[in-house]
Amino acid sequence: MTGFSVKVPSTTGNLGSGFDCVGMALGLHNTVQARETSTGLWVEIEGEGASLVPADASNLCVKAAYAVFDRTGYRPTGLHFKLRHAIPVSRGLGSSGVAIVAGAVAANEIAGRPLDTAGLLRICSDLEGHPDNVVPSLLGGLSISGERDGVIVYRTFEIPVNLMAVVAIPEFTLDTKVARGALPSNVSLSDAVFNLCSVGLLVGALVSGDYGLLRHGMADRLHQPYRKPLIPGLGNVIEAALDTGAHGAALSGAGPTAIALSTQNHREIGEAMVSAFAQSGVESHFRILAIDNDGTTVSPL
Repeated sequence: MTGFSVKVPSTTGNLGSGFDCVGMALGLHNTVQARETSTGLWVEIEGEGASLVPADASNLCVKAAYAVFDRTGYRPTGLHFKLRHAIPVSRGLGSSGVAIVAGAVAANEIAGRPLDTAGLLRICSDLEGHPDNVVPSLLGGLSISGERDGVIVYRTFEIPVNLMAVVAIPEFTLDTKVARGALPSNVSLSDAVFNLCSVGLLVGALVSGDYGLLRHGMADRLHQPYRKPLIPGLGNVIEAALDTGAHGAALSGAGPTAIALSTQNHREIGEAMVSAFAQSGVESHFRILAIDNDGTTVSPL
């Protein structure tokens, strides 16, 4: 039977100040090959974190696929999913959102594309709990997203190819629920105003190309100060990136990965970030990633 290959980019959420509303797609991808079969469910997983991800109906990719089938009324006779992972799990690079988008898009293709972008985003956001990772995974580039009166509102922007992301990825995982549990239920007015200014500068810098504003645009008081105790050396890693020439640096998503945005000195920045983690006893490695402006892509098998 006809099948499809779905390639989905990783994401970085928040970018410091844009808590739960800003995301950006990165050039590190997971691929899902999906086929309708005559009977049963068969899930294969290889690559990063394969042993940490269930190979059954509880897999997020499979759950997203069946959510699409339930919404559209399509009933597959059977399914075969082959998941190839390059994105580390529970590291702040959007792996759960990627799995959800991959499964939803694959199922929509198998069903004959009954859902438009809004329909896919609704299902993916409901499963993920918020749209800030699934929007850039699906559509690429920089995105600002949220929900108003039950409708997901968003805007995406293409990012010039000269801006690169340097990610320092620690060799430990951090559950998003734990990272979110560290946050206070209320913040001060002064901290809220600080972040309002920051996120305006963040989006303005990325859209205009005035990257000198990113140092201030990625500064945050809403979540990073409360998550720092969960990630030894985070403050020093951010400072090391800035001192080595990054335009801005922050925690990637809920962490523990740290991200720096730069147009030069990429390797030096990565080495400085890894060294700063090491000084706090954290083993890590860095990767230099392009910004993915294409989002999810589909090809027939």
